[in-house]
Amino acid sequence: MQQDIIIVGGGMVGLSLALMLAKAKMRVKLLEAIKYPDYDDANLVPYHSSFDARNSALSRRTVQIYQELELWDTLQAHATPILQVHITEQGSFGKARLDAKQEQVESFGQVIENAWLGRVLLTQVRQQPLIELIDGVIVTSLTQNENYAQIKANQGDNLLSFQAKLIIAADGRDSFCRQALGIGASEHDYDQMAIVTTVQTSKPHQHVGFERFSHLGPLALLPLPGEYRRSVVWPVKKGTEEEWLGEQNDQHFLNALQETYGDRAGKFQKTGKRFCFPLSQVLAEKQAVGRVVLMGNAAHTIHPVAGQGFNLCMRDAYVLLRYLTEQQAKNADIGEPKMLLAYEQARLTDQQRVIKFCDAVVRGFSNQNPLLKFIRNTGLLAFDNIPGVKPLIANYAMGLKA
Repeated sequence: MQQDIIIVGGGMVGLSLALMLAKAKMRVKLLEAIKYPDYDDANLVPYHSSFDARNSALSRRTVQIYQELELWDTLQAHATPILQVHITEQGSFGKARLDAKQEQVESFGQVIENAWLGRVLLTQVRQQPLIELIDGVIVTSLTQNENYAQIKANQGDNLLSFQAKLIIAADGRDSFCRQALGIGASEHDYDQMAIVTTVQTSKPHQHVGFERFSHLGPLALLPLPGEYRRSVVWPVKKGTEEEWLGEQNDQHFLNALQETYGDRAGKFQKTGKRFCFPLSQVLAEKQAVGRVVLMGNAAHTIHPVAGQGFNLCMRDAYVLLRYLTEQQAKNADIGEPKMLLAYEQARLTDQQRVIKFCDAVVRGFSNQNPLLKFIRNTGLLAFDNIPGVKPLIANYAMGLKA
């Protein structure tokens, strides 16, 4: 079975990229290991391993990409704009603020629950005739020659085999495809687990996002649809996560949030079910080998401290789309290895800048040395007061200067 492009991995990056390619009139076969849920209730948001309890802060650039896909009107109904960002450290003097009006932008981005984002993307993929979606498929082999890349897979008791000019491996941080190609990866374990949930507060969020550095870890509190709903992402030391999970610890968790934030959000009144995820940095040594290119977490998995991971992947996907459409316009080989290496080279500057920034923030704010605390809080004040710094940082955070 030959196809122009095969995407392995149907998470948010794989689905988004499939829709980009289909809009450019390319045929796509999308393989996903886990069986997708059926949506039979307009208000039901079932959790799926790819669309879990987490939320995504979509940068302005990512929003623009979904606008080009004509999806944003649908997504907007489930998203909330971030109009201000407040950055502080618990028990310290440093603080910095970003204001969308001052930076003359509509917003810094939009927060959306992954379950809703995944549902909208999956619904669109199922309706797209140029995309063949096959779920419940376990890839068992990936090989390639000069002309094609080949995948073998199991779907239940059925043995499947596919050939394509190009294979895009978007199969996650533990990517089978990356390993099958013999591509090594560097890994740094942050010794943290991210506690993720939704809370209700007594004060309306007013579209303000908080980044609060505490002795437990960097805590992100972001606005969600509904005046009083907020998303929480709180990295804690690995091994302590059970202290924050389970209904019996609801009040304990709310009390810890209250102690960390004070009255900035009012009273923390309710919490949803908490989930936890290990945090590590995984970077592939190569992102393009022959007719295969790595995408999403298979290429780079980073710490969520600044909400940049998914947005970086979307910029990768958009640039790859540009290279592929240029090949298509020339009626050239869609999986030409030299072209894929050129794509990889084109993305390195943006990737390395974001990866280094996120890693530096985590390491820098994890150190409780008094001198380092003073230096970083002085830095926050400088960021807040030195002319010209805020627009530069804001544009990078919004993905507009990539």
